[in-house]
Amino acid sequence: MIHCEGLVKIFKTKDIEVVALQGLNLTVEDGEMMAIIGNSGSGKSTLLNILGGLDHPSAGQVRVGEWDLLKVNDSELVQYKRSTVGFIWQNNARNLLPYLTALENVEMPMMLSGKVDRAYAKQLLEWVGLKERMHNKLQQLSGGEQQRVAIAIGLSNRPKLLLADEPTGSVDTRTSDQIMEIFRRINREIGLTIVIVTHDLTLASKVDRVVAIRDGLTSTEFVRRNPGLDMASEDGGFGKQGGLQEVHEAFVVVDRVGRLQVPKEYLEALGIGGRATMEFDGGKIVITPPKLIKEEES
Repeated sequence: MIHCEGLVKIFKTKDIEVVALQGLNLTVEDGEMMAIIGNSGSGKSTLLNILGGLDHPSAGQVRVGEWDLLKVNDSELVQYKRSTVGFIWQNNARNLLPYLTALENVEMPMMLSGKVDRAYAKQLLEWVGLKERMHNKLQQLSGGEQQRVAIAIGLSNRPKLLLADEPTGSVDTRTSDQIMEIFRRINREIGLTIVIVTHDLTLASKVDRVVAIRDGLTSTEFVRRNPGLDMASEDGGFGKQGGLQEVHEAFVVVDRVGRLQVPKEYLEALGIGGRATMEFDGGKIVITPPKLIKEEES
């Protein structure tokens, strides 16, 4: 569904140039539900905006389904956003119109495409548990209910890919669990590909695969050891070094030319700065501080 290779995004102003993505590689399979994590400024939101057709890449490759997002023109991009991708924001104000009912909010994207399907809009609100609330105005709904309306809106154009930017960032733990259960059910029942960007490691632990982004590059993948188990029943705690304890196994990502990102805490523990010594002993690769520097210091 998603293939990014050497993806670059540069933001330029008159006085400054910021490289948000520095050659990122990422593949997401059709029907997969996965999460992307990273610190503020790591590039994860930039990536989501590019996948959502809200921003244009500077270089590299980025394909979503049949669409080459590096080469599409403006009219094709409008069609892509209407037919292929759904988006859920953390800030409900970007999804919802406060003077409309929940049902009217879900129908609005359909109106823009000229294909209003009230029966499907009602079905979506039933899917997210709002069958009895669909005729309520937004001020009559709780924050969690509003976010569930936002999920229904994200599905209103029958997308092949659903992108969620911090979808549980403004709700309590109970509501967060409800939202994740909705995602799981949609992914399982209709095979929709779902990509969730989050800083919440507990939330990330509830999907089969997690990709960590650091400094505009994919750095680590966490793959669920037992993907067939019921994710809702597992704790998904985290170890001291940020790994997904017991639930996931961590892998360092290696691109096709052999580059990898060694976790920063490992390098700091060894006192490694700009350079390192690497040795292959026939069974493993050993990374140590530069021997020459150590000898000079002694």
